[in-house]
Amino acid sequence: MAELSLTLTGQPDAASLAQLGDNLSAFNAADVGPSGRAALAVLLHEGETLVAGLSGYTAWGWLYVQWLWVAESQRGQGLAGRMLAAAEAEARTRGCHGAYIDTFNPQALQVYQKAGYTAFGALPDFPRGRTRTFLSKPLA
Repeated sequence: MAELSLTLTGQPDAASLAQLGDNLSAFNAADVGPSGRAALAVLLHEGETLVAGLSGYTAWGWLYVQWLWVAESQRGQGLAGRMLAAAEAEARTRGCHGAYIDTFNPQALQVYQKAGYTAFGALPDFPRGRTRTFLSKPLA
């Protein structure tokens, strides 16, 4: 039997990361069934300029919002709520029953709570001086 070697790197190669992801996906699919993972994005442009956007994916009946950004000049106009609503509507058409998101920004936390998301967990000092809050919302 070959000896195991452990490698710690800050610059993993793409092939190793792809193999890691493929192996974990195969394990999860065998354990709980295929994820049905599909990308989802909502983009707002002013002319040719991107002024707001949401990016995430749906998998296992859930919408995960990974990134949500609004240009400073566009904030306070309800764009985040509009993008969330659009993503949630698409997630429902994909058969999703819930959505989740996280943030360490106090203003974003208020926006998400106003959109119907409820906190289910928190990591204090992530980053230092802030709390990273994890929120979910049923999509009934």
